Amino acid sequence: MKAVLMTAPGNPDVLQLQEVPTPSIENDTEILVRLQAAGVNPIDTKLRRRGTFYPDQMPAILGCDGAGVVEAVGSGVQRFRVGDEVYFCQGGLGGKQGNYAQYVVVDERFVAPKPTSLSFVAAAAAPLVLITAWEALCDRGRLQLGQKVLIHAGAGGVGHVAIQLAKLHGATVCTTVSSHEKAAFVHQLGADRAILYKEKDFVQAVLDWSGEGVDLAFDTVGGETFAKTFAAVRVYGDIVTILEPDASTNWKVARNRNLRVSYELMLTPMLQGLVSAQQHQADILNQCRQWFDEGKLKIHLNKIFPLEKAATAHQVLEAGSTMGKIVLVTGSE
Repeated sequence: MKAVLMTAPGNPDVLQLQEVPTPSIENDTEILVRLQAAGVNPIDTKLRRRGTFYPDQMPAILGCDGAGVVEAVGSGVQRFRVGDEVYFCQGGLGGKQGNYAQYVVVDERFVAPKPTSLSFVAAAAAPLVLITAWEALCDRGRLQLGQKVLIHAGAGGVGHVAIQLAKLHGATVCTTVSSHEKAAFVHQLGADRAILYKEKDFVQAVLDWSGEGVDLAFDTVGGETFAKTFAAVRVYGDIVTILEPDASTNWKVARNRNLRVSYELMLTPMLQGLVSAQQHQADILNQCRQWFDEGKLKIHLNKIFPLEKAATAHQVLEAGSTMGKIVLVTGSE
């Protein structure tokens, strides 16, 4: 099969299209998937630049997100049959093979049926950002019906699905964006208020909108933005971040407001082999599948590249300011 191999840490040109053996089923609960598309995420570019979590296992095939058709099943597989269409977030961290390839082997427990309303390309764009947003808002942030939520970078990959998930859970949502074009985009997704952070102090804008502060803030930016957000959250409120706080972070406002601070890293179940947590992530995708097919949830595609243009896809993602997701077409869709 053809696959994009990361030959060493470095610039995008370390991603090379090569011919490699097609993987085979080794455990009875595994399925072989003929991939049609693979999502491209910031974790991919970070691992390419600095090295994977398993530097002794090189070269590596990156790509956590995949969508495709079941080609073969293990003897113990119960949920899927040959020909079923699936999507998932598995592999691509440097240990198990990722999805920048034409085939991949995945445990059926960590896979969900593909939404019938989505193309393979759109489905491949969805898993990592959906799981990240759901876990941040619902599992870490304990989102409740009627709460007010601040979502940073609402036009981005995680942000644009976080807005929709928050609304589906009955929240009122404000979000930060960098342009009027992105403001229009997030309003189409259901955001109640878009704050152009380049033109206004977002903390004051949130307080003007929410009164005493939001119940829950979701930080997808990090750095100074994370620390500034403390003042936009009500006393005893929640803030969840997907990034590691800077060592220089001043925690005084968070402490004085008795904020509950949580971290969201959706890769933890894969990295630590937590089977039940990975099954929970597949359950999230299954619920989102229903919402996609009911027209209640959308995934926005920014750019689509053929598999051999993986390096270009990384360059575009690292350039920043994209709305929605970037995807590689790995099959014949």
